[in-house]
Amino acid sequence: MLQSKSLQEDASEHQHFQQQQPSHANSLQHLQRQQQRDLRRQQRRRRFSSTSSWLSGIPQTTPEDDVIGSERVIINVSGMRFETQLKTLEQFPDTLLGDAAKRSVHFDFSRNEYFFDRNRPSFDAILYYYQSGGRLRRPVNVPLDIFMEEIKFYQLSDDAIAQYKEDEGFVKEEEKPMPANQFQRKVWLLFEYPESSLAARIIAILSVIVILLSIVIFCLETVPGLKHTTIKNVTSLNASNPDFDEKVEIETFTDTFFIIETCCIVWFTFEISVRFFASPNHLLFFKNMMNLIDLLAIVPYFITLATMFATEHKTSSQAMSLAILRVIRLVRVFRIFKLSRHSKGLQILGQTIRASMRELGLLIFFLLICVILFSSAVFFAEAETPDTQFTSIPDAFWWAVVTMTTVGYGDMRPISPWGKLVGSLCAIAGVLTIALPVPVIVSNFNYFYHRETDNEDNQIYTHVQSCPNFSASASRLPSSKKNNSAEEDDQEKKQL
Repeated sequence: MLQSKSLQEDASEHQHFQQQQPSHANSLQHLQRQQQRDLRRQQRRRRFSSTSSWLSGIPQTTPEDDVIGSERVIINVSGMRFETQLKTLEQFPDTLLGDAAKRSVHFDFSRNEYFFDRNRPSFDAILYYYQSGGRLRRPVNVPLDIFMEEIKFYQLSDDAIAQYKEDEGFVKEEEKPMPANQFQRKVWLLFEYPESSLAARIIAILSVIVILLSIVIFCLETVPGLKHTTIKNVTSLNASNPDFDEKVEIETFTDTFFIIETCCIVWFTFEISVRFFASPNHLLFFKNMMNLIDLLAIVPYFITLATMFATEHKTSSQAMSLAILRVIRLVRVFRIFKLSRHSKGLQILGQTIRASMRELGLLIFFLLICVILFSSAVFFAEAETPDTQFTSIPDAFWWAVVTMTTVGYGDMRPISPWGKLVGSLCAIAGVLTIALPVPVIVSNFNYFYHRETDNEDNQIYTHVQSCPNFSASASRLPSSKKNNSAEEDDQEKKQL
């Protein structure tokens, strides 16, 4: 149709030119008019060819063609309009905005724009990700968890998310290897992961009860009224008086506390032995801090047992053995850290301390500087005061630490006005110094806490089929029964 119209226009122009052409026309003017007519014909043919090729190249109408002919996209995020070029979004075709099929779901035909009911401050960083070619920067006023949700919604690449986590100081998730043997894997899950099954949870509860019982026994056996020990005289190691007999308290094998302690140690030894033989890597087993704590919890018992056998047989160096025994028995208090294996709160606390070691190191360094500074100041301020308690700078270290931590036992205190002034400045400096790294530590704690709660939510909210046995039962039916049941369903749908 366009081609016939252009031919008619050419014929009319030629006829009109012939009618108006004078007989005495100049050859130069005639040549110029002829060139103008040829130029107009070429322009019309060019427009016609471009229009026909454009129409033939578009199979169907898409939202992109309706929104912008100049390759610009309008994006509305909760009322705030953003405008960018289409080629900017197409740099990342695997994302939500870079894929035309994915973003067309959010297209608003009435306003000729894409609408997203999402967080507006976060979209500035999302759009900058496309404009900068892959650099992702979180806005200061957007929390970490909200920005992470926006990243997942817009389906940014995994490399960008990993780089973002690294820039934000996120701790990388450690891979949890599993044994290759099927039986070994079941045993490993049974003793290592209480959430894996009901039996594993029962074993974890039993382990917690044994740990608490061991801690209670450790505390009760120090009560004077509950002690059941034998007092013996052993040879002292004092060089000045080697013939002096020292009286010491020795536990007996029939002691109630010792019997209960033995039962707890049997369980602890059985647990760590099973976990060691079921572990996927025996070398990495003892590199785990939790496993070292488990091993440290049972070692004092066997040292105590060896010392008791040595005392019963009256071997040499009895006093040294009993002196070592007193120190070793103190190590039993570390059994309380065995609860961290079954307590998410203690695990979060340990992860926070490990992630905040740099800040804690700076805190100790600042405290050390302030302690030396204020100890020297209070010593020279109280130097001429009679009956002063600050006899040297090292003696003032204790006072500086107690004052900076705002404890204030009162065993050492300045008397002179200059000493009191130094004490006031020491207390103020201590409060400021301790408060400096607290926000970083709190931020690390919030991160680990939210990460743990998010993992629990992912484990709780799982897809549940309404009829899980339907597919299995349907697959067992013969083909004739399947066809009959399908026909019956169609008939019921028609009746409804």
